[in-house]
Amino acid sequence: MNILLTGATGLVGGELLVTLSKQTEIDRIYCLLRAKTMDEATTRLENVFDLHDDDFDPSRIVPVLGNLFDDDLTNALQQNENLSDIDVIIHSAANTSFSRVNDDLVEKANIGGLTKILLWAKTLPHLQTFLYIGTATICGKDVRDRVVHEDESPNLDATHLVKYTYTKMKGELLVKEHLAPHQILIARPSIIMGDSRPIMPRSPVILWAMATINHLRLIPVNEHAQLDIIPVNYAAEAIVALLFANRKHQVYHISAGEEGSTTALKLSKTLESYFDEMPPFNFINKSMLNQVKHWARNRLAPESELYSYSTYLDYWKHTFEDKSKLRLLFTGLDPYLDFMELGHVFDNTRLLQDVGIENSIPADVYINNSMNFVEKIDVLEGAIDP
Repeated sequence: MNILLTGATGLVGGELLVTLSKQTEIDRIYCLLRAKTMDEATTRLENVFDLHDDDFDPSRIVPVLGNLFDDDLTNALQQNENLSDIDVIIHSAANTSFSRVNDDLVEKANIGGLTKILLWAKTLPHLQTFLYIGTATICGKDVRDRVVHEDESPNLDATHLVKYTYTKMKGELLVKEHLAPHQILIARPSIIMGDSRPIMPRSPVILWAMATINHLRLIPVNEHAQLDIIPVNYAAEAIVALLFANRKHQVYHISAGEEGSTTALKLSKTLESYFDEMPPFNFINKSMLNQVKHWARNRLAPESELYSYSTYLDYWKHTFEDKSKLRLLFTGLDPYLDFMELGHVFDNTRLLQDVGIENSIPADVYINNSMNFVEKIDVLEGAIDP
């Protein structure tokens, strides 16, 4: 089996690459990489394996130079004779930014780039499977506080919190437009945060949000809303297992489900047990976020409820000194708080039954293994491009 993997140096893609490399059924894994030279691309792949001391075999892991933004990408892939025998394409590459400043880039990468890959995929004589890595959160913000099933999406009437989830919904529709049903496999991970092993996570993405919440301690979010969070190693293992499984469906949630979900309150207890020198966590209604923003701009009315939390306001002054830093943090954190409020749990019955994989460990349990890395995250730097 020969595979073409996009996004091989990303959070999910990097873990997928290492996991795939351990499968003896796979002959070669071609990795589409943005690089100026083959040597540079090879070095980037080596770094993926070096992070956790995994074995890198250059005879099986082969870089392919290409960029989702290249107008000529489809033709370049068609002209590459090494790719004529590709059996499986795993499209993991995506721009995952939640910032509205990056909306155009998100759309160009996640829709425009995918379209170029699909136009090439259609020409492959031996293509068996196109595995599209989507996201369970394409269900949108209208669905709240319940278990979400695979067949509810994609829904063109769904309202999206960020451009990213919209483009991933459109991506699924594009895949179905271009390929035959028997070639399509869609994996929808829920929220991916950290690694359940006591090793350095491949990316601080999402861990940044938790590190920021840990620094703030007064959080405008419903602490009891369910959070469907999985570690990146579980996501990769489940996706690879799904690729080789006797599948009965086209779409699968890669999620914690009802058994493995957590809450902000449970996560806060884990954080408090490690960072006990900070004030205790306190959760306030999401509607008070505007008061927080007004306070950070020195515009909060004297009678505002937020002043009753003076201990935390004093703590913020002491910790951040400059209120502009606090404004930056809340601006970056805002979409994460919106997602946390939704109370989504993504049904994982299909995955557990068809693959036989065990349920994910709840995030409030496995995150103990990432505390040293949470402590080192520069929350202000991460807030610039959440």
